[in-house]
Amino acid sequence: MRLHGDAYHFMKRQFLYLGVGIGLAVFAAWFDYRNWREHWSLTVLFCIIVFLLLWAVFGFRPVNGSHRWIMLGPLRLQPSEFAKIAIVILLSVWLDMAGWRVELFRRGAFWPAVFIGVMAFPVLLEPDFGSVMVVSLSGVLVMYVAGVRILHLAPFALAGAAVVAWKVFNNANRMARLAAFFGITLGAGSTDGNEIALDVAAKRADYQVTQALIAIKNGGVWGVGLNQSMQKHYYLPEAHTDFIFAIGAEELGLPFSIATILLFVLFFALSVYIAAKASDRLGRFLVIGMSFIIFFQAMFNIGVVCKALPTKGMALPFFSYGGTNLMSAFFAVGTILSVGIHSYRDTKRVVLRARRPR
Repeated sequence: MRLHGDAYHFMKRQFLYLGVGIGLAVFAAWFDYRNWREHWSLTVLFCIIVFLLLWAVFGFRPVNGSHRWIMLGPLRLQPSEFAKIAIVILLSVWLDMAGWRVELFRRGAFWPAVFIGVMAFPVLLEPDFGSVMVVSLSGVLVMYVAGVRILHLAPFALAGAAVVAWKVFNNANRMARLAAFFGITLGAGSTDGNEIALDVAAKRADYQVTQALIAIKNGGVWGVGLNQSMQKHYYLPEAHTDFIFAIGAEELGLPFSIATILLFVLFFALSVYIAAKASDRLGRFLVIGMSFIIFFQAMFNIGVVCKALPTKGMALPFFSYGGTNLMSAFFAVGTILSVGIHSYRDTKRVVLRARRPR
């Protein structure tokens, strides 16, 4: 009501995104995942479109100091969400086509690392540090599963860690969040304006997670009741996006918290099962990469809300408000189902052929 004059503004828009997301999931499940390899130009075209969209965000006004969205009237598109999907598809196809050559430095490590860097660079400039982290880690995981030698991965991992450290220590907001997490008072006993400003930013970052913990405590075991949260009224910023888990815990209590965590764990376990049953390497790579994107974001989000990790904005898949995140998550699920469905059909076809009388 305060922001848009409509109590159901976010709900109505999220249902719209949900419909589109389910449509994407159905299409991705129907689409034979092997087409990404057999028609590799389709993979290249998809990645080029995503890459161009990543640069297109700089043509629109920044929101909260970041160029992350393409504004299409009332709709907002966040291309970095599709960058996560694109890098998994690209590396899965590349490494599958490489075959045994993944053990070679140039084919298995160098070029995939270049692909990750090219896709992550515009996201880093937005800046969207959380998406850079997901793009990089999901890409490295696909490389590891494909059999890229750890010795070849190490230089790029160290380079990535160096870039992360440089970006953290050269950004006042991220330094403030780390200070808030470790309980460091940056401006204590100092008259330096920058030190004091950092300390104020740290307290602001700590305020958000403190309000999230209050929400969880308010919920107790059974919660205060659906739609009875107090923290979402002005107290907890981003209550409908990055910190929605705290509101769920406040309203629905411990059963919500445990069920949410178990659902994501079960989702990842079933995805690993589908990957193990996949009829080819491409399917295995795609499932591991896609499921990791969702599972990692979920665990990181919950860790931040519970103050187990430093504050970093990252959506809780399927729960947080946000159209692009919801659509990309459903597309990832559809791809996982595509691998499961087509692998099952392949297995059934082989069994039927074996039973056929000669």
